[in-house]
Amino acid sequence: MLNQDLINKAREITEEFFSKTTLDLSIEVSSNEDDALSVRIKSSEPQLLIGDNGQNLIEIQHLLRMVLKKKIEGLSRINLDVNDYQKQKTDRLREMARNIANEVSLTRQERVLAPMASYERRIVHLELMNRSDVSSESVGDGPERKVVIKPKI
Repeated sequence: MLNQDLINKAREITEEFFSKTTLDLSIEVSSNEDDALSVRIKSSEPQLLIGDNGQNLIEIQHLLRMVLKKKIEGLSRINLDVNDYQKQKTDRLREMARNIANEVSLTRQERVLAPMASYERRIVHLELMNRSDVSSESVGDGPERKVVIKPKI
């Protein structure tokens, strides 16, 4: 777990980062179980921060990560969420992975999922890694990279 001084410093930097937007935001910073910095934002205008398919959120997270890593030594991962968008998306991906894995296990036919961002593929792989009846692997290159769920023999 990250110590409270580091979390407080990250909160100050994050609040300064978002103060330039002039949006009405509520910011909460904490650490989670895997030592990542968790930044949760509540906004009355979440779509501006989230964008189409979360693209703005991905870009803002990247910029915020760069700023925080430059000012706080030893910071590893940062998870940014606006109005629980990422949490809900993660929950949907996990449920989809379980449902498709159940189908693959039953039909013994592999399934190729639609192309996904790396963090989305990671969620699917983590959800299925302890299953004894199916396996998952990423195939393809660049933005066309996707997950294949296969029955275990």
